[in-house]
Amino acid sequence: MRQIPFFKKKQTENSRKFKVNDPEYNTLKNFTGNEVSTSKYNLITFLPKNLFEQFHRLANVYFLLLLCLQSIPQISSLPAYTTVIPLCFVLTLTAVKDAIDDIGRHRSDKMVNNRRAQTIVGNEFVNKRWREINVGDIIQVSNDEFVAADIVIISTSEPNGLCYIETLELDGETNLKVRQSLEEIQEIGDDIDELSMFHAEIECELPNNNLNRFEGNLKWKNKIYPLKNDQVILRGTRLRNTQWLLGIVCYAGSDTKLMKNTNKASFKRSHIDHLLDKIIIGVLILLIFLCATMTIACTFWELSFGYYFREYLPWESYLSNKKTHAAVQIGFLVSLSYVINFSTVVPLSLYVSIEFVRLLQSKWIDWDVNMYYEPHNICAKVRTTTLNEELGQIEYIFSDKTGTLTQNIMTFKKCSIGGKLYGYVMDQNGNEIQDINKLEAIQLDEQDQEFIWYDKTLLDAIRHNDEDVNQFFTSLSLCHTVMAEEKNGKIIYQAQSPDENALVSASRSFGYAFQNRTQNSITIRIKDKEETYRLLNILDFNNERQRMSVIVEKDNQIFLYCKGSDTKIKERLANAQTNIVNQTDEHLYKFANDSLRTLCLAWKQIDRSEYDPWAAKLSVVSTTMEQRDEKVVEMYEQIETNLKLLGATAVEDKLQDGVPECIQRLAQAGIKMWLLTGDKIETAYNIGLSSRLLTNEMEIKMIEENSEELVAAKLEEIRNSMINKIEQLFYVDIDDRNKRLDWKTWGIDVLKLDQFRKPSHYENNSTASMKSIQFSIENSPIYNNEQDREPFQGFAILITGQALIYALSENLKMKFLELGTMCKAVVCCRVTPIQKAQVVELVMQHEKKTTLAIGDGANDISMIQKAHIGIGISGQEGQQAALASDFSFGQFRYLERLLLIHGRLSYVRVSKFLRYFFYKNFAYTFCQFWFAFFCGYSGQTIYDPIFAALYNTLFSTFPIMVISVFDRDLNDYYSLKKPYL
Repeated sequence: MRQIPFFKKKQTENSRKFKVNDPEYNTLKNFTGNEVSTSKYNLITFLPKNLFEQFHRLANVYFLLLLCLQSIPQISSLPAYTTVIPLCFVLTLTAVKDAIDDIGRHRSDKMVNNRRAQTIVGNEFVNKRWREINVGDIIQVSNDEFVAADIVIISTSEPNGLCYIETLELDGETNLKVRQSLEEIQEIGDDIDELSMFHAEIECELPNNNLNRFEGNLKWKNKIYPLKNDQVILRGTRLRNTQWLLGIVCYAGSDTKLMKNTNKASFKRSHIDHLLDKIIIGVLILLIFLCATMTIACTFWELSFGYYFREYLPWESYLSNKKTHAAVQIGFLVSLSYVINFSTVVPLSLYVSIEFVRLLQSKWIDWDVNMYYEPHNICAKVRTTTLNEELGQIEYIFSDKTGTLTQNIMTFKKCSIGGKLYGYVMDQNGNEIQDINKLEAIQLDEQDQEFIWYDKTLLDAIRHNDEDVNQFFTSLSLCHTVMAEEKNGKIIYQAQSPDENALVSASRSFGYAFQNRTQNSITIRIKDKEETYRLLNILDFNNERQRMSVIVEKDNQIFLYCKGSDTKIKERLANAQTNIVNQTDEHLYKFANDSLRTLCLAWKQIDRSEYDPWAAKLSVVSTTMEQRDEKVVEMYEQIETNLKLLGATAVEDKLQDGVPECIQRLAQAGIKMWLLTGDKIETAYNIGLSSRLLTNEMEIKMIEENSEELVAAKLEEIRNSMINKIEQLFYVDIDDRNKRLDWKTWGIDVLKLDQFRKPSHYENNSTASMKSIQFSIENSPIYNNEQDREPFQGFAILITGQALIYALSENLKMKFLELGTMCKAVVCCRVTPIQKAQVVELVMQHEKKTTLAIGDGANDISMIQKAHIGIGISGQEGQQAALASDFSFGQFRYLERLLLIHGRLSYVRVSKFLRYFFYKNFAYTFCQFWFAFFCGYSGQTIYDPIFAALYNTLFSTFPIMVISVFDRDLNDYYSLKKPYL
């Protein structure tokens, strides 16, 4: 690690600074302690705080005011308990539920805070509770133990300072990750004397929720060493396959990244909830109208009849002596009485009842054995119970591809090296043999069980020491972040992505085996000969760079190996490589047509005179506390230039079982699907065909332009072609071409296009006047048996990420949305996570349709959280998407059952429940209303008070709740094999 002379820098507001083994100094900084609390209440605050939260609901406030009116004997004909009992029942039920949830949180907090950790105090290890640990303390973590706080690694039991961690509680991923200490302080080891005298100073960024970034500097012995994510282990991770490690606490308690990521989930409301709010407002208006009617009627009755019956029904003494004034006063008081009598029209228990119904309905999803994925032991899980009925109203689905539609289990299939294609086996006539049964698999050394290779020409090139092939596989064995772990005499690779695992495993099968790595070296075995490279730098991968590089040194020669997407690699190639670039492009196109995932490889040799100044600048920017990531990326860009193209890899990721059938049925149900993927447009096109998202009968438009003007022109061209196609095939005359295109405005059902088409002789007659054809769409004949008519199943659009940047701009986004909504399918290629969220937001804001986003990785979280409903697939990329979602399960095909069975039944049942609930309240209330005409509008009630309370809470509410959960469609959850369409 390059050392930078320390210079004094003014403390800024956007960083924190603390000293190791100096509790007095750190106490003055008022850092947060390590005790955590996820609970909402305690014994003192529970009652007032819970009641305060419950009375945020308008219905509860209304009934509290009603209770106040009932306490006035002059206007109340009902005893107060008729309102007190239902109100207390609702408040108590909600309070008990909240208390049970909070007691669970208290118990969990107590268990976590009382865990033990070895902490250095003075010159010895002391066994402290987690809640007693503070920033600046040095703690020891043993194998299989959880980490108590966010710590900077000092040393580990491994001689190279490496350690393995499991981040299951952070991101749900079970694959092991690697962290390492700084080389300069690893030598301290576990020497208690040196550790107790370790007085370093750390400056780092303020606490934040970014799990994948850490910026800091460690000052020790007047030198500054940069700290990054590789030197930090977060609270909640577990140490694996490492005997022990020692670390410095940098964030504690609520400042840890784990706690920063435990914010309350955003509250999503269904369309039913919004409709319910409007209905309640309408009911309140009706209540006001009824009370006003009773007021007017009572006033006239008192003037006409009541005044003359005062001998039998005397007026109260506080009324005016004037007849008219007294009648108006009585009418006003009676209106308050009828507010009490008619209060049942506003459903007090509705909100609690509907939450209870939704909770039980969500259990049918949790318990659905037909949505259980046995290979990975994954059950369907409802994380947001308020959206069950929303599943039955989905109109747009936004889906990731890798790991969502596909298995995310990668297998190395083909490659292109030095302009030569490998992986395809030809017959004697030079034609590709596509029948696998006619091919003979080649047995390779250290071959993985899933890996099968047929092409002998690549093995011949390896045996003849082909230079391009040698560099190609050397690059694969060096340019990665895979860790090697030996189990039962065999090396097992621990990779953070299936792609890397597939490429490194394939390289080993061909004789180029990655052996192990340390902080500053990588060892590989080439044809039984070990070679060790000095690791100088790793230029990390991210979603924007879409590539990673390593810089290594061997025999005083420095090499850079780069691996990434074809577009990013080709931007950084040196000149005079036209032939190999063209040949590789042809091969990439062939790979894409075979639905294979591709990466390009490149390399270069770096002169010492070029590397040393660049490394010095990189060391400087690596210690800055302002915009470190951006400056480091700029330095990466400077060295990744003038590369030589080695070739490309092609990896297969098969579709999951049942995906084509699921997509086809969802399309039949009228749901439009947008595929958002990072693959090439050719790969996405072929995946679209194989998954039945696209069909050969669709008119598919591609947008690949790379400027706003060209994208605008392309969108206009596509729009005009759509208009011409629609006028040619259907009974539609679009006079105003500036008016927004919409199938519904022409009365055309997108699911039944053939039923609305003209006869073939009209389609081919371009001179026929549309207005002269006096056929209405409803009476148009259906020509299903005509052999000469052109097949047409609607439109589809494929757009690249570069073109999407301009299509989502303020000037073009509405045009793009117009064309997208005219299509049955839209495929967006080479998109970034932020673009996925932007596409979802565009449809949500302007189409006002119910949307669903589904994905399996961390890069899908933004769109999952943006859509009305987010679905997470628990797959190879961990649980991050599932943890951020509203519903989760193990396979994409379960989406069909979730929407078309559970969604539909939940929607129907909730609708039945609401209809009956309002019906029984109206029936109950209007009996009071009609009785008023026979009791002189006196405010008397027709019901016995006890019966009224029991009727509203028991006799009429519970039966419909049961029916809403256990109705005649119950067996559909377990026996129905085909969904409702």
